Amino acid sequence: MKVMTFGEIMLRLKTPEYLRILQSDAFEASYGGAESNVAVSLAMFGDEAAYLTKIPDNPVGIAALGEVRRFGVDTSQVLHGGSRLGIYYFEKGTDLRPTNVVYDREYSALAMADAGEFAWGEILEGIDIFYFSGVTPAISTSVEQAVLEALQYCHDHGIQVVCDLNYRSKMWSTEKAQEVMKNLMNYVDLCIANDEDFESTLGIHAFDGNMAHGIDQIDSYRKGMEEILRRYPNCKAVASVLRNMRTVEDGDWMGIYLKDGKFYESPVHTVHSLEAVGAGDAFTGGLLHGIVRGFDPQKTIDFAITASVLKLMIQKDFNIVTEQDVLRVMKSKDTNLQR
Repeated sequence: MKVMTFGEIMLRLKTPEYLRILQSDAFEASYGGAESNVAVSLAMFGDEAAYLTKIPDNPVGIAALGEVRRFGVDTSQVLHGGSRLGIYYFEKGTDLRPTNVVYDREYSALAMADAGEFAWGEILEGIDIFYFSGVTPAISTSVEQAVLEALQYCHDHGIQVVCDLNYRSKMWSTEKAQEVMKNLMNYVDLCIANDEDFESTLGIHAFDGNMAHGIDQIDSYRKGMEEILRRYPNCKAVASVLRNMRTVEDGDWMGIYLKDGKFYESPVHTVHSLEAVGAGDAFTGGLLHGIVRGFDPQKTIDFAITASVLKLMIQKDFNIVTEQDVLRVMKSKDTNLQR
């Protein structure tokens, strides 16, 4: 099975160590973005993964594409044009000070792309699973239209659609997110919903906003997941990550998966995080790997959450772990992962 992911890759500029943006006179440069992160995870696991975006024909865009390609991702369908690559500035939080991200992605190559540039019949040839996150339609109205047209094509041609709701308040309001995502959800086969995603994107209450109670609220999550399946009959499964965060670095993580009317829950992993960026994308990559390789539902959710918590010990966006790395931790049954 071959998976295609669709979304924006950005230049990531991170302050050294724990410096705030206001303090820093230098930035560490790398690349990342939700869908590129998932594609790299899949390629690292040995799966067939393709990535679709639009990049400018300049050294920054070419470098971003090369970073994805070097891990084995198929980038042959990537569009070229436009004048700039989106940027996000990242400052690492610690203890009670949260991590902070500042976006500079307006007028990027993908944001300015026209929906008509995407020839979905050609792009999706040979693709079995199409993945996007809620970040992608939030980029621009033209990209929103492109996503809708892609999902309609997938629906008509038997291509499975996977969506991580992935709400970003810095990109759009809850009202706009719900307007768009409620429509797109009619085409989604597998939905990933974490934390505030239920309410912010679908208007389904399953989380009260208090991260310290995440795992304790498992019954609320279950009800929210069941409500997604009730509202969207095309959707056959829902997966979530539950977190109990005591500080930015320390917390408990577990996964829950609703499939065929049954809930599957992973062990709870107690972790001390090096960097949390991309952990949700690593979860998605692990989940998709389980589906591609035909893992049973329990192994699938166990693999996904283990991949996610391993990402917490890896800097930058991409989860540079292999299937054996994940399986080794699963077999050890050690849920106290420390960096």
